Amino acid sequence: MSRQASTDTTPWVTAGRRRKAPAMFTPSAGSPLNGGVHVQCVTKTFTQWQRENAGKGILRNLLKPQKKTVHALDDVSFTINPGEFVAYAGPNGAGKSTTMKLLAGMLQPTQGTVSVLGMSPDKDRIRLMKKLGVLFGNRTELWWDHPISQSFEWKRVVWDIPDDVYKRNLEMVTDLLDIGELQKTFARELSLGQRMRADLAMMLLHSPTLILLDEPTLGLDVVAKRQMIDFLKKVNRENGVTIVVTSHDMDDLEEMAERILMISNGKIAYDGSFDGLRALSEAYGIETQTVVIKKAPIEQVIAGLYKAWK
Repeated sequence: MSRQASTDTTPWVTAGRRRKAPAMFTPSAGSPLNGGVHVQCVTKTFTQWQRENAGKGILRNLLKPQKKTVHALDDVSFTINPGEFVAYAGPNGAGKSTTMKLLAGMLQPTQGTVSVLGMSPDKDRIRLMKKLGVLFGNRTELWWDHPISQSFEWKRVVWDIPDDVYKRNLEMVTDLLDIGELQKTFARELSLGQRMRADLAMMLLHSPTLILLDEPTLGLDVVAKRQMIDFLKKVNRENGVTIVVTSHDMDDLEEMAERILMISNGKIAYDGSFDGLRALSEAYGIETQTVVIKKAPIEQVIAGLYKAWK
């Protein structure tokens, strides 16, 4: 059952809604749309070796090396319903990227269970990846010394994407992400914004049901960021694709998402709406400045001017 957004200021406030995916960009047949994302009592620890590089510390490293246990995630639980657009935020080192990697099957939890679209990212990784799209802002899936069209074609063959699905999705991403003029360009010759758009397009070629985005707007100029945000909102709103996105730009997150999960020191500190987050800051006695904007947002103004000057 879907749940309505809440502005309650207590942690663990849930917010979400279901959507139905229309024909355009329809997930592959058999996708367990009702699976969503379920993280239950998950803990993830890492071991870090401690080293010294001077004096007696060098000998100590050899004879009695020391190590430290880092709790990246500590008893984390949350649920994301199909069709939700959820922001996942927190300071550096809070556990955001670790969570994304757990959902994608790149890491395994030390304790607890993770279910994505009704599947285990650990045991059903190959089957899950056919329904999942993952994009890390500082990584690329494009072949560096080939035109991006060749990377797209490689994915079609290796992922065994049906010709009609591939053609439909390629036309969609080419139009909405404005990459038509880039398809014959080598990946190594693209700007950061162009590469991010190409990576996003490639990620969507197989019609994923769930998209995980880790810092997708990192380093982008206002034009590239605007294209990325507008496209993601459109895919979520019109096609019912579930999206989870991390970023340090809270303005971007609020514009895109309806619900925010905040993690701090490996624990979920807040789960609810952005308005509820503001009310929570008041409950903590945090002083904020209220600004009434009577002008067009400057990012949109600059993005519009850049396009006009192009």
